[in-house]
Amino acid sequence: METTLFGYTEGQIAQFGLTFGVGAFILYMLFIVFNLALESKAGKFGSFILFLVLSLGMLGFVAKNIIQWVLGI
Repeated sequence: METTLFGYTEGQIAQFGLTFGVGAFILYMLFIVFNLALESKAGKFGSFILFLVLSLGMLGFVAKNIIQWVLGI
């Protein structure tokens, strides 16, 4: 018998936390990068570079979720 919490299994809770928790954290990190670009007065090109470099890891996480959704894994 599988243990549940409020009717959800451990795997379902972990998937929910990974999807929405990390998603919220990614949005917060984008806000931090935006704030950094504003405070440093980086300009358009500097802001682009900041977002590009600091957001590549987040892009990989989002791409992994999209690939899993398309493949149905």
